[in-house]
Amino acid sequence: MDMEILLWLQEFREGAGSFLSEFLAKMTFLGELNTVLVIMAVLYWGVHKELGAYLLMGWSGNRLVNGVLKVSFCSYRPWIRDPRILPYGNSMNTATGYSFPSGHSMNAATVYGGGMLRRDFPRALRITLGLIVALVALSRLYLGVHTPQDVLAGAAAGILVMALTLRLMRWTEAHPEKDWLVVCIGLALAAAVALFAALKSYPEDYDAAGKLIVDGAKMANDTFKGVGWCAAFLVGWVLERRFVGFSTELPLPRRLARIVVGLLGFYAVSLILIPLLKSWIPGPAGTVITCFLQMFYVSFLFPFCAQRFEARGKAA
Repeated sequence: MDMEILLWLQEFREGAGSFLSEFLAKMTFLGELNTVLVIMAVLYWGVHKELGAYLLMGWSGNRLVNGVLKVSFCSYRPWIRDPRILPYGNSMNTATGYSFPSGHSMNAATVYGGGMLRRDFPRALRITLGLIVALVALSRLYLGVHTPQDVLAGAAAGILVMALTLRLMRWTEAHPEKDWLVVCIGLALAAAVALFAALKSYPEDYDAAGKLIVDGAKMANDTFKGVGWCAAFLVGWVLERRFVGFSTELPLPRRLARIVVGLLGFYAVSLILIPLLKSWIPGPAGTVITCFLQMFYVSFLFPFCAQRFEARGKAA
């Protein structure tokens, strides 16, 4: 049934022209890893610290959940399961790891679905955010890179994690001295997921030429990314709470300056430092370390440096 739906959408896509395809390709961009990470970092550094922290924590949890589900079910991508499926354009380039559940749908459920759950947001904004979640999920179907089960499970799991994260953040606000407990439990879960992904066996199916169709070790790379991001956020979050305590209640020019400088540093880390480290530390260890560094910059290193620099500016 899943393949029949995708084939029907593919036939419709081929007959409808490129306009709708290009629109949904842009919608899928809103669910990509780097897109949502930059959005959350900007919110955290210079717009609304509490909202940014909530989204970053939920996203870290969602990446962990997505990673463990992917390596548990080991579901092949649609075009591997059925060669009649032909993804649109270069959509296959953004489809990494196993298919179930959809990572883009979970990313969208984090950032936009997380905002949709906020009752303090205007109703029109919440409806708009919910529509974005639906369009990102639809885009993955329309482009031929996920099945209906993938996107429905991804969106549902993502929203559930964000609802639980909202409760958790409110609990930590009421019990700030127990933030260490959240960190310890989260790190233990991240370590367990890493061990599970590293030690489990993966399917080994071969084509007619005897070539391995899908390399399970490569498919698990997304899981190790989630482990690194989740661990780094938790460590950075508790360190920032205990030793930095920066604020986004600043004049607009200072907020904008902080965001610009933060993004320059983020891209320096992501585009220069991380590729160098990956070349020196291959395999899952390199993936965990580089993703840890990227998120630790977002959650602690840049806020720490910004706070110190701004404090010196005031003193001068």
